[in-house]
Amino acid sequence: MPGSKKSRPLAWLKPAVLVGSFVPFIVLAGRAVTGGLGANPIETALNQLGLLGLIFLLASLACTPFKLVLGWNWPLRVRKLLGLLGFFTVLAHFLVYLVLDQGLALGAVFADVFERPFILVGFSAFVLLIPLAATSTRSGLKKLGFKRWKWLHRLAYVIAVLGVVHFYMRVKADTTEPLVYGAVLVALLLPRVVDALRERERARQRRLFDVGASD
Repeated sequence: MPGSKKSRPLAWLKPAVLVGSFVPFIVLAGRAVTGGLGANPIETALNQLGLLGLIFLLASLACTPFKLVLGWNWPLRVRKLLGLLGFFTVLAHFLVYLVLDQGLALGAVFADVFERPFILVGFSAFVLLIPLAATSTRSGLKKLGFKRWKWLHRLAYVIAVLGVVHFYMRVKADTTEPLVYGAVLVALLLPRVVDALRERERARQRRLFDVGASD
């Protein structure tokens, strides 16, 4: 029906993104089953899941800049989904480390966190992701109120920075790839900074107008 198309534009978008997001996990699982993860499969799985989690997080952060720079509204419809995919991928990354790499030895995990800086940075990013995922629902928004919810979810940029730093510190030789992701993050931050400065200037102009009108 024509009316249904207008009421649910791009109804295929979220399912398509969700189904597409399964592809790298299926490929990784297939490589694990067939022994295609190399001499150190746990390390390979950790690296792949960590990188995929960072990609999902950066993709979620790209949605607002696309709207600000290009005027696209449709990316905003998948922003929460991409953020949740990032959280669950980082959770899988952590579980592989906790269960397969450390064998649920919590003492060794805590020692790693406090003795190895790159693990501390990555663990901090994971911990900060938890309240964002927990408040991603409408009920979470209602409980916090929009203003507090918005401030909390700005932690996504802090988390992305920690993710890039974790990646950079993890790489032992060629740091080109983490630097590329760092450049992407900076490019995503710039439109937000410019928009915030413009909004501050508009607010200043409104205050000046209100003062002038009251005189």
